[in-house]
Amino acid sequence: MTLQDALFNWVQMAIVADARPDDQAARDTRDFFEQILREDHGLTTFHIEQKDETMLYIRYELEGKSKKQMFDRESSEKLLDDILSNPKYNEQ
Repeated sequence: MTLQDALFNWVQMAIVADARPDDQAARDTRDFFEQILREDHGLTTFHIEQKDETMLYIRYELEGKSKKQMFDRESSEKLLDDILSNPKYNEQ
């Protein structure tokens, strides 16, 4: 898995886990991608730094250097939108 793919998957799951704090599967999946980012790609820190109308900005540190990756906001939030629109995943 490329760094960009791992970051995008982590972003999607971070958004879902933040929106659904009681969703253990979302937290576990987010944590899985965090592990990939740390162990496979050597990232020491990473977080969603900023959101605007169209983009999400991810700040991460690799080999002591701070870097930024941008992702389309609509694509990043699509998984959450799909989950919220499916009653099967929203039963109490």
